[in-house]
Amino acid sequence: MTDVSDYASARASFQWETPERFNFGRDVIDRLEPDRPAMLWLGAGGEERRLTFGDVSKASDRFAEAARDLGVERGDRVLVVAGKVPEWHIILTALLKLGAVAIPCAEQLRKKDLKFRAEHSGATTIVSAAAGADVADHLREEVPGLRHFVYLDGEREGWRSYAEITGNASGSFRAEDTASDEGALLLYTSGTTSNPKGVLHTHGYTHAKRMQARYWLDLRDGDRLWCTSGTGWAKSIWNVFLGPWSWGTELFVHEGGFEAAERLRLIGHYGITVLCQAPTEYRLLTHAPELASADLSSIRHAVSAGEPLNAAVVERWRELHGITIKDGYGQTENTLLVGNYPGLDVRPGSMGKPSPGCDVRVIDLEGEECPIDEPGDIALAGDIPALFKEYYRQPEETAAVYRKGYYLTGDRAAKDEDGYLWFVGRSDDVILSAGYRIGPFEVESALIEHPAVVESAAVASPEEDRGSVVKAYIVLAAGYEPSDALVQEIQDHCKSVTAPYKYPRRIEFVDDLPKTTSGKIRRVELRNRETYQTPS
Repeated sequence: MTDVSDYASARASFQWETPERFNFGRDVIDRLEPDRPAMLWLGAGGEERRLTFGDVSKASDRFAEAARDLGVERGDRVLVVAGKVPEWHIILTALLKLGAVAIPCAEQLRKKDLKFRAEHSGATTIVSAAAGADVADHLREEVPGLRHFVYLDGEREGWRSYAEITGNASGSFRAEDTASDEGALLLYTSGTTSNPKGVLHTHGYTHAKRMQARYWLDLRDGDRLWCTSGTGWAKSIWNVFLGPWSWGTELFVHEGGFEAAERLRLIGHYGITVLCQAPTEYRLLTHAPELASADLSSIRHAVSAGEPLNAAVVERWRELHGITIKDGYGQTENTLLVGNYPGLDVRPGSMGKPSPGCDVRVIDLEGEECPIDEPGDIALAGDIPALFKEYYRQPEETAAVYRKGYYLTGDRAAKDEDGYLWFVGRSDDVILSAGYRIGPFEVESALIEHPAVVESAAVASPEEDRGSVVKAYIVLAAGYEPSDALVQEIQDHCKSVTAPYKYPRRIEFVDDLPKTTSGKIRRVELRNRETYQTPS
């Protein structure tokens, strides 16, 4: 692959070139050099597995054949509940080959969550590791349409063993010739304000994921990518599956959870060249004492997505290791719509510029583009293959995200005179105080620059005179204790680094912030806490 440091040329020349018929398993995995490294897996107990693309091709053929023999048909919906194990990749590849619709599910889902997904999707099959099987057993009587149960971790009563059914398969499976507009993946949103919505993506989407992997991840021959996202979320589909494997890139997958010192050690030990982490992980590592002395010399490129990354964190990594973290913005419903791309000057705190192939604009309520520096709704013009087909079986919800021919992301931003976008907040997160519209990210970015603050979330808190004021929930760094003096110090700090009207008039110190299982802060929960209690 060649260098892609010319953003302007990429924007000008990019074409999606989606074929009419496409099957990721057949047209990508099966056609890569069989000896090419596909994955280096590190188990929670320290054990290693190395897979080539030939291994993945053969193993996915065996599971596709076994699933078809069980009764899974083209178009059937299949729940996949598995953690960071190679079988997750093999199963998803197999289901794409089979023409079934895969529904990746986080292991943390409880009965209510899994039941909703099973019933809403009309799933016929579940493939699960131990973590999800106990929950799934309770669904047998309640979800009669769920007929096939495949267990990943050995033998289990009432389940077919993954090892047994794949071991008996011949491996001579011929992938379905799927059309690009056929359903391929059903990804459920976090559901922070209502029941999750089922985001239906097509086989054309599986082809389109190569764009953000090529231009934002900047993948090159010989790279080893570590994207730390958990399974069950769109980011893992983007950056731990479809995107990097479209370019034959080797993945590093660590089954264990986050621990700062270990994370830093593994980066150096395994020679990670491209690192993709959640903003929360970068923030926590920034406060880790081991960061300054860590060997991060192998890292050529680092990116962050999920929530905007604070400028202070970007500057700290650049100062210590010469690594400029490139923030990016996208959604379960689409792809990386906006990013800090190679060849662009990074302006810390900015989302970057629109991605190749993505006509992203900031519009007002009438569908007109907003003036420079005026906040508006982030909107995508045109129908691109990376955009979802629909919210599955939810036509009203699908129609609600369109305005004047634009797809609305539900987020707000402002565009500066050079075309950079600056995140303001979720449309329903914006704080209105005494006539001012205050984006929570602006407040949180100011807070994170104070050494006492590890994480924060800013929300509206009801107040008689102003309608509402800014309240900040703050997680303190080690060595700091809550006090009135510290509250005053943090408030004064905010006033000194951003417009004084944005400072948090109320501060509450907490042990942790509520998050979705994908790591996003649940501001809605904090807003509700403020709305339904008497303000102090």
